[in-house]
Amino acid sequence: MKRDSSNPVPRLARASTDSAPEPILTRRSLLQRAGGGFGLIGLAGLLHQEGLLETPARAAEGLGNLALNPMASRPAHFPGRAKRVIWIFINGGPSQVDTWDYKPALARWNGKSMREFDSSFKNTTGFFKDQVGGLMKSPFRFSPRGACGKMVSELFPYLGQHVDKMAFIHSAHTESNNHSPALFMMNTGLPRMGFPCVGSWVTYGLGSENQSLPGFVVMSDPRGRGLPKGQAANWGAAFLPGVYQGTHLRPKGSPIDNLERAGGMTDVQQRAQLDLIKQFNRIHQDQDQNRAEMELAARIESFELAYRMQSAAPEAIAIDAEPAHIRQLYGLDDPRCEHVARQCLTARRMVERGVRFIQIYSGGMENQRSWDGHADIKGNHEQFAGETDKPIAGLLADLEQRGLLDETLVIWGGEFGRLPIAQTGQTPGRDHNPHGFTLWMAGGGIKGGVSYGESDEVGYAAAVDKVHVNDIHATVLHLLGLEHERLTYQYNGRRFRLTDVAGQVLNKILL
Repeated sequence: MKRDSSNPVPRLARASTDSAPEPILTRRSLLQRAGGGFGLIGLAGLLHQEGLLETPARAAEGLGNLALNPMASRPAHFPGRAKRVIWIFINGGPSQVDTWDYKPALARWNGKSMREFDSSFKNTTGFFKDQVGGLMKSPFRFSPRGACGKMVSELFPYLGQHVDKMAFIHSAHTESNNHSPALFMMNTGLPRMGFPCVGSWVTYGLGSENQSLPGFVVMSDPRGRGLPKGQAANWGAAFLPGVYQGTHLRPKGSPIDNLERAGGMTDVQQRAQLDLIKQFNRIHQDQDQNRAEMELAARIESFELAYRMQSAAPEAIAIDAEPAHIRQLYGLDDPRCEHVARQCLTARRMVERGVRFIQIYSGGMENQRSWDGHADIKGNHEQFAGETDKPIAGLLADLEQRGLLDETLVIWGGEFGRLPIAQTGQTPGRDHNPHGFTLWMAGGGIKGGVSYGESDEVGYAAAVDKVHVNDIHATVLHLLGLEHERLTYQYNGRRFRLTDVAGQVLNKILL
């Protein structure tokens, strides 16, 4: 109905003695006009309730432009001390009492039953319940290192030089004594498949500082030992858009699948192909303005990122261009640790170029192919410590001399620890232990030369200031400027977060 400019306010129908009244405002017209008033208010309320409405709070969190560029760099919730993370994942479960958690009482209790120390102990903690021996002292010597006097195993002659940069957490505990669920727990905050990993949450929250490289990169053991149990689910994005999953750099051959342009295709032809795909995707996106919009935007961005990586990635991983003294610092001249040295040096080059989250796995599937020292704990840990000690120490030294350590959080740790008792066999080892283990952090706002929490006298269980995996994740997010309770994603009618319904920031290890 056309409005009369001389009578702008619609009037109700007036009676006439000459003819039936003509309605000036019909019912349909009333409903159409009300849609711009109370109707929209109701709709806005429903959209907000379902998490589908852009709000000032979400804009303040930096998540308002995800549909335009899912990997765009976004502001944190507050100024964080760290900008990037390098997580050295000690796959298989390193023994805390043979590495960083010095327990002289083990020598006094050596050979005695664990029940003499703890009458409540049951042979249900480890995986091999018929191979439970007595308490076993460490086969390694410990000595004080650094100005802080930290007692460090002889396994780490190089890393021991950096203890004044590290904060040790000696009271970590987790929920499973089995590798796969424990790996999922450490990576995703829950002991089962189907949830986004910490690297995916970080890139979802902060985006990437380099639009030509992945925001999240993963490197696995390159010596034919396979992937960790659970494989790619450990660095998957699950229900987050796929662009946030980790990009796995293959240990041999071309580091990234399909990185090179197809034979016979020119750059102009490839660009035209991508533009056509993007055009079709945009048309579909315009027709489906709902939650799937961000998924489609992520898919578009993945094509574009792959195109940009064709030129950026080869340069980023070209460690042979590094000077000789840097290559020696990492141990590239040592056949024993050359493979990890390459990964650590690649990690430094990537954080230098703005890659947000990097994970390096030491060890493969299980047993002697990882830190899973069921048999011959001495030989097992000597081998893997020898492969990682110098390269990780070189990484810390190199980050520090380049001014990158203050803004790069470095983490060392596995999915659980090992029992202080012997796993009997031809050569004694140690079984799994989820009740107490050690990890350390350095750089990125961490207070160096300190230890947090304690395990009991023989290193069996966390005893003082216990630290759950959710607390570790809350602390990592906090150092990056992200509040773990605010970093959420709507899925299946619920807002999920990395720390589930728990998590406390470990303020005592922060600067």
